[in-house]
Amino acid sequence: MRLQRVEDLRIDHDLTQQQVADILHCQREVYRRYEKGTRELPLSYAIILAKYYHVSLDYLTGLTNVKEPRWADVR
Repeated sequence: MRLQRVEDLRIDHDLTQQQVADILHCQREVYRRYEKGTRELPLSYAIILAKYYHVSLDYLTGLTNVKEPRWADVR
């Protein structure tokens, strides 16, 4: 499954694929495959990206257009 928002968020934050791969502690080519949908993005990586970009998992996966995560108000 291609997660277009993963790529869109990276571009919106002016990050390279290598920079995001470094955040996830994986190789750039592996991350590129997540963006292109040729490899499934592990849930643990999706959580890291959602927290990094301050968006919900539902937004990251395209289930909603609401960016703000529900846990944003929890401290």
